[in-house]
Amino acid sequence: MIASRGLVTGPTGGYDPVEITPVRARTGLRAVAVFEGVKGALVLAAGCGALALVHRDLQALAEEVVSHFHLNPASRYPRIFLEAADRFGDGRLRALAALAAAYATIRLLEAWGLWRERRWAEWLGAASGGLYVPVEIYELVRRVTSIRLLLLLGNTAVVLFLLRQLSLGPPAPSENEPGWIQRSGSSTGSSQ
Repeated sequence: MIASRGLVTGPTGGYDPVEITPVRARTGLRAVAVFEGVKGALVLAAGCGALALVHRDLQALAEEVVSHFHLNPASRYPRIFLEAADRFGDGRLRALAALAAAYATIRLLEAWGLWRERRWAEWLGAASGGLYVPVEIYELVRRVTSIRLLLLLGNTAVVLFLLRQLSLGPPAPSENEPGWIQRSGSSTGSSQ
């Protein structure tokens, strides 16, 4: 049996229908890349929003939001929101924006690497996604909700897919790739 990055042929040379084909693997990697890129962009936008609140009166802004939505400031969630706004100073906002920028940078680099089918990005995605699974299981055990269940299932599927890609080894060289080298050692691609 010959395995080459998702393409498995049996003794007769036929494809094993259970295996992931290279086209499906690329599509899967690109889907994960888009998902990670969107996460990175959203967190970056949230960090920019936090940075935009520096030197503003957060308490007055929070009270204005609660008033705009006609919420009772004495009820549970509006009160939590108002108390949080009171505790957040410029230093905390800057720290939050910096953490958001760091997280977004990692997500966007991972997305770029997955789109370009880089092994390091598969490792990064599997490792970082795997870190969330125990936390998601804990949260699901604490209280079962459909959102928590969907997050756990989705994250687990992504981690398993990336681990599967990693277990198949590096992709076989392609004639379409620049610098492609034939197995005999002569170069037929563009010179580097």
